[in-house]
Amino acid sequence: MNSGQLAQFKIIIMLVAAGVAGLSCNPTIAASPSVMRLWPDAPPGVDSTSSADNPTLTLYLPDAETAAWPAIVICPGGGYARLAMTYEAHDICRWLNSIGVAGIILDYRHRGKGYPHPAPLHDTQRAIRTVRARAGEWKIHTNRIGIMGFSAGGHLASSAGTHFDRGHPGSDDPVERVSCRPDFMVLGYPLISLTTEYVDEGTMHNLLGPSPSAEMRELFSNEKQVTPETPPTFLFHTGDDRPTAPENSVLFYLALRRAGVAAEMHVFEKGRHGLGLARTMRGASEWPGLCEIWMRNRGLLETPKRSTSP
Repeated sequence: MNSGQLAQFKIIIMLVAAGVAGLSCNPTIAASPSVMRLWPDAPPGVDSTSSADNPTLTLYLPDAETAAWPAIVICPGGGYARLAMTYEAHDICRWLNSIGVAGIILDYRHRGKGYPHPAPLHDTQRAIRTVRARAGEWKIHTNRIGIMGFSAGGHLASSAGTHFDRGHPGSDDPVERVSCRPDFMVLGYPLISLTTEYVDEGTMHNLLGPSPSAEMRELFSNEKQVTPETPPTFLFHTGDDRPTAPENSVLFYLALRRAGVAAEMHVFEKGRHGLGLARTMRGASEWPGLCEIWMRNRGLLETPKRSTSP
């Protein structure tokens, strides 16, 4: 190869590299997310307006110049007694932003704040409605609003996907008029069943109280609540998980299959419970990439259109 051919070859390589970089470049990650109250005053049935009694949404929204991005409401885990806000919330939002998804953290009420069921589910339903009602303002695609949860937050997210309504048209509150059904779900090492040997007793008691009725355990064993209307779901778990056995994900996956709902599941051999993005865990660290592929294959990550407005 002479010097002229070598120069041409280098130019071609540079152009190809630039093209690849353009295809895989990361959208802007929100530098300073904003926080808003979930309920404008106090939640229904609550007199107090203190921060402990009024949940919040933390918004990692897309670049203001883009439009029609997908969004995911995130429910951190913590056994319905606390919330893992770093590795199951903020870290997740930064990853979602990097693949072109708005991340919205729900700081929901739970037993640790004095609120068992139905407060966590009410907050989650309200969060989905809020994102859908304000989708135009936040530049979010109204038909690509998902829910993601980890551990107990995975139970809460799966509850949102199996206990939903299409909105209350007669409500005075415009947010309550829209649907709280998520368009898709991502469940990380979720608790699912409250009626089998795979239940986490402590988490169940935090949600439903020390002596939950058989009816309530059945109602929130979410593998038993799957219907053809349940949203498409991505699940991941690890075989080493002791607090929340991987059979929970397996049961939910099988229920989705029986109902004809699109689903994908990955059970990694190694990995502790509560691993978040699992950056240092060989094998399990593949789940974010696999989830991105799943979302892309479902048409959720199409490149958002640039706004033509000044």
